[in-house]
Amino acid sequence: MSQVLTVKNEDIIRHIKFSCQIPDVLRAVAIQKIITDTAEKAGIKVDEPELQQAGDNMRVANKLVKATDTLAWLAKHNLTVEEFEELVYANVLSAKLANHLFAKQIESYFFAHQLDYVAAVTYEVVLDDEDLAFEMYYALQEGEITWSELARQFIHNPELRRTWGYQGIRRRIDFRPELASAIFALVAPQILKPIVTSKGVHLIWVEEIIHPKLDEQLRAKIQQDLFSAWLNQQFEHLEIKMQ
Repeated sequence: MSQVLTVKNEDIIRHIKFSCQIPDVLRAVAIQKIITDTAEKAGIKVDEPELQQAGDNMRVANKLVKATDTLAWLAKHNLTVEEFEELVYANVLSAKLANHLFAKQIESYFFAHQLDYVAAVTYEVVLDDEDLAFEMYYALQEGEITWSELARQFIHNPELRRTWGYQGIRRRIDFRPELASAIFALVAPQILKPIVTSKGVHLIWVEEIIHPKLDEQLRAKIQQDLFSAWLNQQFEHLEIKMQ
């Protein structure tokens, strides 16, 4: 038979304080108040169909197929049905405010910052010895060794070794400046000459350069980036007092 442990609200607050999470919690509360107040001034409303759709989407995202699944999830997160509806409302309000403030700025921002959204598919091996790195580079050029053989020999992390040092699809801003300038200046596919950084000597195989298209996914990302930057700016000008 399981034992029952009673946790009071003051216990939770004490834990938040002792784990030094108060600044993050205060910021989250302040951000929500900024969103609510700004949306109210802008006359932004959330109607019932929007709430219903957002609630359904949230249940799907959390795999809450049955009513019992939803109730169990609510209990786990100590939420009432009414509080779940408030959570959904806050999410919809935030999205509508972001759209209200920045939907018309997306295209101009994209064209002004287009290079920031260029991406590259890369594989990487980092060595400690520059001479060895150049030796391996020229061996790759001459076909004396393959990239997979190089990765198996010099990558110590098992997961990275299995994928030949695959780094995924990364934007220019995700790379160190000295690497980005070299990677995005070439015509892929190509292996870069070794580049020395504070982390070591990088051998990088650039498989593909992906030029951005302003599709719905990128539009959503740019809008969220602009909205997040705006919220941060609003928060920096606040003086928060706890009662």
